[in-house]
Amino acid sequence: GSHDTMTYCLDKSSAVSGNESKLVKLLNKCMPCIVHPIIMKWSTTQVLTVTEQLDAGVRYLDFRIAHKANDPSMNLYFVHMVYTTVTVQDILWEILRWLETHPQEVVIIACRNFDGLTKRLHNHLVACIKEIFQCKLCPRNVVPTLRTMWHLGHQVIVSYEEDVELEKHCELWPPIPYWWGNKTSTRALIRYLERMKRMGRPGKFFVAGINLTENLRYILVHPFGSLKKMTLQSLPFLKIWIKQQYPGPKKKCINIIAGDFIGNNDFVKDVIELNTKINPPLPC
Repeated sequence: GSHDTMTYCLDKSSAVSGNESKLVKLLNKCMPCIVHPIIMKWSTTQVLTVTEQLDAGVRYLDFRIAHKANDPSMNLYFVHMVYTTVTVQDILWEILRWLETHPQEVVIIACRNFDGLTKRLHNHLVACIKEIFQCKLCPRNVVPTLRTMWHLGHQVIVSYEEDVELEKHCELWPPIPYWWGNKTSTRALIRYLERMKRMGRPGKFFVAGINLTENLRYILVHPFGSLKKMTLQSLPFLKIWIKQQYPGPKKKCINIIAGDFIGNNDFVKDVIELNTKINPPLPC
């Protein structure tokens, strides 16, 4: 999985999102030449496009969806402190084009946050999802084994973090829990993930996030840093942790693993290879 999938196309001229604190908005308004570049450095979590991420092997997409304040249109964007240059609808079509050339692949799309979405905009978003993917959408009453999904022609599982829409549409799946450590150090993040494992895995889909998270103190201590530098420094240690994991239904097993800058340090390869622990590779 990729954490905050769409931050490769954040809009450099975008206003700060409505969900951010008053302090961040005030600082950005008073000192945009200083504050906005800092926001961009610490908001960007991916550099590969969504098609490149899918080509790399990512199968869980983390979509933080928003409607811009004071925008009279129905356009929806992705957001991580600032908004993206591309719309949600354009990216859904891009995913469909990829799926059509990869008919045996299955993608999970987690729709989350919904900054500024009204009931009308939720209806619009769900209508777009259903119009674009149509019979490729896997209803939540289907047990999604690959064999079943191939047989039925399903390729997309959409989890939706909004109860009203869930009740109305059988094509939407419940929110997928995300283990977010909110840590600035690798050691603290691993401790958090191990603590969550001891408590026991959820019964269905869930995500272990290996993404570090900056805070104001960390940014002030590292004035020339960025989320990318922070992430790349941690990857060798997180790689060791990933290789130690086991997939499967047991209490301490892992399901989806999502990270930042997924094109680096064999992250995708290491996660996929975990499956050989329960499904040994077939002999040539």
